[in-house]
Amino acid sequence: MKKHLHAVMAVIAISLLLCACYNMRKSKGGGQTSVPAQRTINANDIALAPGYKVELVASGLSFPSGLDFDDKDNLYVTEAGYSYGEVWLEPRLIRIDSKGVATPVAVGTKNGPWTGLKYHGGNFYIAEGGHRDGGKILKINLDGKISELLTGLPSLGDHHTNGPAINGNYIYFGQGAATNSGVVGADNADFGWLPRHPDFHDIPCKDVFLTGENYTTENVLTEQKGDKSSTGAYSPFGKATSAGQMIKGQLPCTGSIMRIPLGGGPAELVAWGLRNPFGLCFSPSGALYVTDNSYDERGSRPVWGTGDVLWEIKEGMWYGWPDYAEVRALQSDVEFKAPGEKQPKPLLQKYPNTPPKPAAILGVHSSANGFDFSRSDAFGFKGQAFIALFGDMAPGAGKVLSPVGFKVVRVDVGTGVINDFAANKGRKNGPASWLKKGGLERPIAARFNPSGTALYIADFGAMQTGRDGPVPLPKTGVVWKITRIKE
Repeated sequence: MKKHLHAVMAVIAISLLLCACYNMRKSKGGGQTSVPAQRTINANDIALAPGYKVELVASGLSFPSGLDFDDKDNLYVTEAGYSYGEVWLEPRLIRIDSKGVATPVAVGTKNGPWTGLKYHGGNFYIAEGGHRDGGKILKINLDGKISELLTGLPSLGDHHTNGPAINGNYIYFGQGAATNSGVVGADNADFGWLPRHPDFHDIPCKDVFLTGENYTTENVLTEQKGDKSSTGAYSPFGKATSAGQMIKGQLPCTGSIMRIPLGGGPAELVAWGLRNPFGLCFSPSGALYVTDNSYDERGSRPVWGTGDVLWEIKEGMWYGWPDYAEVRALQSDVEFKAPGEKQPKPLLQKYPNTPPKPAAILGVHSSANGFDFSRSDAFGFKGQAFIALFGDMAPGAGKVLSPVGFKVVRVDVGTGVINDFAANKGRKNGPASWLKKGGLERPIAARFNPSGTALYIADFGAMQTGRDGPVPLPKTGVVWKITRIKE
């Protein structure tokens, strides 16, 4: 018994020592560097899987976020229009010709970001993030006429309306959560939206019953020093909750996958319990897959060490947010306890189902975003997913000891095995600006051309991060093209 007690005490002592060492070390994220006023571009600085080559297609773009092709194989790209860091531009749909020249097709209002693009049946479909006025699903014809198919989506918070993907007669899209982990707090004021929308909060898709966990913080909505507010889950800032309290579900909701008919109509629920379902794509077999950006180490309820996830979506399923990461409960795994913080406690009294197993678990803070499946033997790796990893947003999202992401990976969805496919050359991983080179900055979307012979990558551009938050650099976005070398 004494030996067992001594062993336990030794483990605790080592854990405390490691925690102290971790807390003493500075964060070294990919954005924690000086960003040049102009971006250096050099395809030779990118390392690829053997047998492939990369070339520049277009440069000088502002926050490119999605890409696709029309019936004549013309390339189109969305410029987001909004970026974290509270940068507001007009979102645009642009056509890129064979010489890399960009021609605007349609221009939106400052209600971005436009987070993705899908061409279908002579029209473009776009998810408008709606950070100012609420999310929308847009249809744009080849002449640039914009029609609103759905408005009023709950995207005023941390995460936006994402996608879309099309299957059959439906448009599928993701709606991110308003918060990091279910509770509105001071970090949401740092994001800029809480003062604009002080009553906004997460909305469950179905009825949930709360544990009554509340979190007391400084009242960031007043200037009175020492004023405190207590906030519960799925509630506005400053509103406490009680054990057993029911929050009624409704549509549209946050943290979900929804769909509407191609011609428009009310939102229908596909799946929920996701944090930030960003990339949506149907596999060659017809299954819907989604990349889900996992928790950050911030806010009233910080969560540590959870990897981004690739899910195969099953209709009607709940995927675990805000009380699970991957398939593990936050309150029962010490790995999710942020150094110096308390173990996250459950917010929900009971769960709709046990969360399913992910198709793959990607890097912590890697920001797994847009992706596509290879459908061609000519390109190779048929049936595998190629995912753009935007890269960490340290230190705001949480400390990292070296850059995470900033590359394109391929994933065997049958086994969950992940391999680098395109990453910057060098002994260390990171964005080009961090490495002082000319390769990838922040890959955000991947799309194969209609023949499946080339993979196009939208690279968002340079972004510095620091104590004052993100500082994105307009006109540093590019599009890359990756093809197989002919033998």
